Parts: sequence; structure tokens; C-alpha cells
Amino acid sequence: MMYVISGRDAQYYPELIEQAFELRRRIFIEELKWDMPRADAKFEIDQFDTDDAIHHLSVRDGRVVGYQRMLPSDKPHLLTDLFPQLCKIDSPKGPDIYELTRYCVDRPYRQSRREVGSVGSELMVGFIEWGLASGIRKVIIEFETIWVLRAIQLGFFVQPLGLETQIGNQKIVASLANFDEATLQTVRRYRGTDEPVVQFLGSLAKIGGHYEAAL
Repeated sequence: MMYVISGRDAQYYPELIEQAFELRRRIFIEELKWDMPRADAKFEIDQFDTDDAIHHLSVRDGRVVGYQRMLPSDKPHLLTDLFPQLCKIDSPKGPDIYELTRYCVDRPYRQSRREVGSVGSELMVGFIEWGLASGIRKVIIEFETIWVLRAIQLGFFVQPLGLETQIGNQKIVASLANFDEATLQTVRRYRGTDEPVVQFLGSLAKIGGHYEAAL
């Protein structure tokens, strides 16, 4: 199950949100050795963890084991505020465009570098379900270049926004990934199940408990 919680509602789900920030610290600070000045001894939190952020949390046995964050493109986000060098054209903005950031999966639930395991595929299906239910059809992603082709194979229409750039120990390319119901079907087939994965919590529950369309 992947829970969707808005930043405005984070205070009402402290255990889940704290687990997510702990997972982010383990992955990005301890494992990937990112220089994150706002991180503390327990959590990784940055300036984009505002009321406008949308948190996606993949949970197994009551524990957050996968996470990603969605940021509106018409508000401060990584591509415009931290990594403008990755974009060689006008940065895409609009109410139907969000930026996907802080994607991470706990080590025991990972597959190989080129494969997506059950948690990773749940996060992928989850952001498509969330997007289709919320009127979002495009996401900005700064990811390793090898994933551009993989995203195309999974049914995304991917437009690179700039050139491959070395950031830390990774080669990153900023891209705009378009998706629709056909993309959802393709990723669900890859995952091996048509079962919806998203559950909206808090104020987002009005969108619907689960995303049921396109089954």
C-alpha cells in the first residue's frame, strides 16, 4: 500500500512522516553521502518539505520502506532552485506538472540497479494513480541517464530537458515524463497486478480512498 499525505496534513501522521524522514536520512546521508546542511542526527528534511509537498509512502508491516515526494512546478522546487544547470530550455511549469524528488527504497526491498522491485514498482504505479486522480499528467524527474530508456519502455513519453551532468557520483539528466492511462496499464502489467496501490489520507481523502479507474 502507498499512502499519499499532503504537507499540510503531515502533523496528523507523525509516525509515518518521521519514518519517511528517517528513511531519507539513511539513504541520502548515510548511504549516498549527500551534503545536506539541514539534515540532523535523525531526519533528512529540506526547504521543500512545505505544506505544498505531497508525500508518497510505501508501507510494509507498518514500516515505511519506500518514499517519494512530489513538488508543484509553479512553486519552489529542485530544478529551478538548486539545479538550474540541468535545464537547457525553459523550465516546464503548470498546474498539471509536478517534480518527483527523494525517491528511495530501503535496502532489503531493492532489486538490481536496472530493475524495479515490488516497492519500487508500487511507488511508480502510485505516482501515476495519484497523478491521474489529481489532474497531474507530467512529472519532472532528475534521474540517472540509464533510466530514461527504461521509462520509455514502461510507457512514459520522456523529453530530456538538458544534457547529462555529473552530480556527486551520479550522472543525472533532467527530464519531463508524460503519462496517461495507457502508461498505468503498462506499469501494472510489469508489476503483475491490476490492484490499485494508492490510499489518500487526510484532506486528500476527498480525491478517493483508492484510484479505481483504468482497471
